[in-house]
Amino acid sequence: MDDQKTRTEEFKLDGGKVLDKIKELLHEGNIRRIILKNEDGKTLIEIPLTVGLVGVALLPVFAAVGAIAAVVTRATIVVEKAE
Repeated sequence: MDDQKTRTEEFKLDGGKVLDKIKELLHEGNIRRIILKNEDGKTLIEIPLTVGLVGVALLPVFAAVGAIAAVVTRATIVVEKAE
């Protein structure tokens, strides 16, 4: 286990805006993990992100998030960032 500190942020969004927000967050960098939850707080998908995961490697992630976002009305994105 590494000693790197992390912090979390939460974003509550309409389903149609989830994928765009995740793409925006990934461009910011320092993301360790993204958790997508429904309105009831149930985890729908948890995406651990490794250093160097870019481009084509993210296409399956975007497809999964897009499919989930299509069926939820409101979602919460929990982002774990490295400090």
